Amino acid sequence: MKRAASIIGVITVIIVLFAAIIASMNNKPSNSERIWDSAMTIGNPEAKNYFVVYSDLVCPYCIAFENAIVEHEEEFQQYLEDNDVLFEVRVSDFLYEYGETNPVNSKYSAIASYCARNEGKFWDYYNLAITTVWNDYFKASGKAALSSMAKLDKKYWINLGKKVGLGEEFASCVENDEPLAEIEANAAKTAKLVSGLPAFKLNSYSPPGFSLEGTWEDVKAYFDYGLQS
Repeated sequence: MKRAASIIGVITVIIVLFAAIIASMNNKPSNSERIWDSAMTIGNPEAKNYFVVYSDLVCPYCIAFENAIVEHEEEFQQYLEDNDVLFEVRVSDFLYEYGETNPVNSKYSAIASYCARNEGKFWDYYNLAITTVWNDYFKASGKAALSSMAKLDKKYWINLGKKVGLGEEFASCVENDEPLAEIEANAAKTAKLVSGLPAFKLNSYSPPGFSLEGTWEDVKAYFDYGLQS
């Protein structure tokens, strides 16, 4: 009788554990509940895999990572589709708010990105900004380019908008800092989750930084580890 009672007790514990596991799985928030801004995502909103990159358009290592993606955009899109990945970039003025040198163009570039988003052209603007900033500054000079970028004003970011068809409403949005409160709030949320940029959350994998010499193959290796996690 004692042995039977012991067996029943063990079975009961196992059932309870399984029930708890199933309950925790059912209570896991969906991707749509975790997304900060759907306009800054690519892929199926309810994909099996969820990759997040925290970025700033004057972060040289962020731009190195993202430029490698832009240069291989078709492969990137196919990778997301083949592996059922939702990709989100979380842009803010993190370096202006929390960086060591507080580059003002961190704020200007974030404002321009959000103003482009308001007109449905976030990715058009963002991808152009990545390649332009990379080629104009970081490709040759790396982190040292931040000092030469200090002379840039909002016109640089507004002119990029013109190249993707954004007009006076966009320019006014940038000049008047219209989305700044939202950007600052996202920078504060970012600061609670990461200590520096670039930062990644590829499923449960969080790789350390990225090299200025990094290539698409290095990006893909990060993504592959993310899938395995």
